[in-house]
Amino acid sequence: MKNKLTWYEINVTDLERAKTFYQTVFGSEFTFVDMPEAPMYMFNADQESGEVGGALVKTNDNAPSNRGTVIYFGSQDVAIEATKVEPAGGKLLFPKTSIGDFGFIAHFIDTEGNRIGLHSEK
Repeated sequence: MKNKLTWYEINVTDLERAKTFYQTVFGSEFTFVDMPEAPMYMFNADQESGEVGGALVKTNDNAPSNRGTVIYFGSQDVAIEATKVEPAGGKLLFPKTSIGDFGFIAHFIDTEGNRIGLHSEK
């Protein structure tokens, strides 16, 4: 498939804090990979079923950012995860918002300062 996303990395400054945030908001499970220059927690993804693999990564080469590219996590209902963001230490930028025939989105800043999107069809 052309333009298929196969991997993503979310840059973090505190791996444990970021892991706790994503566990709280999404119920994510992780596998730790101790790479010398870039320790990471990989999201446990079932790539056989089409889930895209990714990781929380701590490296001196990159930094968290709320500018530029935004990745979107899929959801059954954006409102569910959006309500968990602030209690988990993030900041909700805007709540569930209609984008017409394309469903709904919300944006938040995670505990590391990254702008992340949520998307659902309903």
